[in-house]
Amino acid sequence: MRALNVKIFADGADKAGMIEMAANPIISGFTTNPTLMKKAGIKDYKSFAKEVLSEIRDKPISFEVFSDDFEEMEGQALEIASWATNVYVKIPVTNTNGKSSTKTVENLARQGVRVNVTAMMMLEQVKRAVPALLNGPGGYVSVFAGRIADTGRDPVPVMQEIVEYLRPYPSVELIWASPREVLNIIQADQIGCHIITVTNDLIKKMALFGKDLDEYSLDTVKMFYNDAKSAGYTLQIEKQPVEK
Repeated sequence: MRALNVKIFADGADKAGMIEMAANPIISGFTTNPTLMKKAGIKDYKSFAKEVLSEIRDKPISFEVFSDDFEEMEGQALEIASWATNVYVKIPVTNTNGKSSTKTVENLARQGVRVNVTAMMMLEQVKRAVPALLNGPGGYVSVFAGRIADTGRDPVPVMQEIVEYLRPYPSVELIWASPREVLNIIQADQIGCHIITVTNDLIKKMALFGKDLDEYSLDTVKMFYNDAKSAGYTLQIEKQPVEK
């Protein structure tokens, strides 16, 4: 597999999967969010987080607040940050009314919380968030490149602009969030993005980097053949009458 400068963060909320990935040397950290946790069937937020943190102590893990009120959001963030020294707290760029969370991010940074400002899609949002992070221990800005791509826009130019904007701010790292394919890992690496979040299924596909395409084509043919055979598919071919 090719060497990468971009750091790979495993994205998910399956405890067993997270612990498995923690042993993988290519994984530098972890992210999760309430949607992933709901999908994984997690009922007790705090218990899940503490169980994971008891197993993964040496790599950063981002957990997200879930309040829509900024005062309560700040309280949740302080609680989450107290659980372990490797915790980053995800704060959404706005609340559900579209009001900026910048003041909350600034308050938390000043109190020593490492904040991951999340759900961003535009350079303008990053420009508002970064100054709020600078009076603290540093943090992340998560830009959802995959969701930008979902709208039919190429996310690479946006991410390149943000990489350039962040050059004077080494304490703030850019996360390429919500990748849709392993090609996004190469794209993130090529533009100098600091971090990309990757789900376990895409991490496993990284073993394909550099695979010979002729060999991969043959593997695909064999897959189709073997799956049809194991499914027991048959076709009764009717003989066509021979014209005389």
